[in-house]
Amino acid sequence: MFNSKILPAIRDLKDLDKVVKTDYEYVVLLNTHIGQLKSIVKMLHDNDKKVLLHADLVQGLKSDEYAAQFLCRDIRPDGLISTRKGVLSTAKKAKLITIQRLFLLDSIALESSYNMLEHIEPDCIEVLPGVIPHIIQEIYQKTNIPIIAGGLIRTDEEVDSAINAGATTVTTSNRALWNQEKYEN
Repeated sequence: MFNSKILPAIRDLKDLDKVVKTDYEYVVLLNTHIGQLKSIVKMLHDNDKKVLLHADLVQGLKSDEYAAQFLCRDIRPDGLISTRKGVLSTAKKAKLITIQRLFLLDSIALESSYNMLEHIEPDCIEVLPGVIPHIIQEIYQKTNIPIIAGGLIRTDEEVDSAINAGATTVTTSNRALWNQEKYEN
């Protein structure tokens, strides 16, 4: 699905100018304001970028099924990222890419995540923090769903470690890691 080991994550609008000049096909959109969302997604689409929108981080929008319907119908990203079952189910019905975000706090969180994965059957799983290679490997072996590693990845070595553990790609807002030539598959 992803043509690169890195998925640039836009946390700050000033990073939009940088990402549109790259050859990355997919971009993760974080921390956006509902009033700017439509124009940002349009600008990224106009620059041949596919947008994976983190639905839980849209300021001014509650993260529920109604919000997901609005995002799918009116904003039209290429995929939604969420921790919420209803949001991902709505995105799946709209034929968007679904990425279930998992926060691995402890073994209880991991077990409840496995249960939720069975019900949602997302296209991908984003594992946070992405600096736990043996857990990335375990989740991939148990689910056989492509893994995106994210969170706390700060170095080239951590990118390589996540990829070697079985992650398909790594999402990062660290612009220093957006070196596409180094990370092309």
